[in-house]
Amino acid sequence: MTNDHYFSPKPESELRRRTITATLAGRELTLTTASGVFSPERVDPGTAVLLAGAPQPPATGDLLDVGCGWGPITLSLALSSPDATVWAVDVNERVLDLVRENAQAAGLVNVNAVTPDGVPDDVVFASIWSNPPIRVGKEVLHGLLETWLPRLEPGSDAWLVVQKNLGADSLQAWMNATMADTVRVERTSTSKGYRVLRARRRPPALG
Repeated sequence: MTNDHYFSPKPESELRRRTITATLAGRELTLTTASGVFSPERVDPGTAVLLAGAPQPPATGDLLDVGCGWGPITLSLALSSPDATVWAVDVNERVLDLVRENAQAAGLVNVNAVTPDGVPDDVVFASIWSNPPIRVGKEVLHGLLETWLPRLEPGSDAWLVVQKNLGADSLQAWMNATMADTVRVERTSTSKGYRVLRARRRPPALG
């Protein structure tokens, strides 16, 4: 037994690959997942709720998937917006390899799968989509949001999915209180026990 979590940078568990099929952005894909990653058997229910509940992503610009896992959100964004650049960000190197492999297998050339420090500092995002890693704890989760949400273009949206019984409402309240100068957060839908939250980037303060 190991103490691996899906947010471990270098999972120590034996690499056991598996193949699944999933329909993303209307296209059926054969995808590779593995042990030591989040939801290796299927597109997890929260991600499925986000993909069903969020609007069409921007057609161009830089798009971000934070905590990308093996890539269902990233691949959906890349398929939906082939002229955009999609950044798939995760600390788990195993999942980044899987994202690259799955993007290549799908013929997608607009995906960059990198650790957080692999995103250039001058990149701003036309949209951010995320099924954030709630189980890392509040301190790490809040730090993640405080890092990435300010990098939205003014007027652009981040779309987040959070399980209701894992603190979706308290997270929304925290963002609206602590990050009020940066984003305005609204709940747009609830499905299967998950909240979809929209965080809209406020314009920069004048003066």
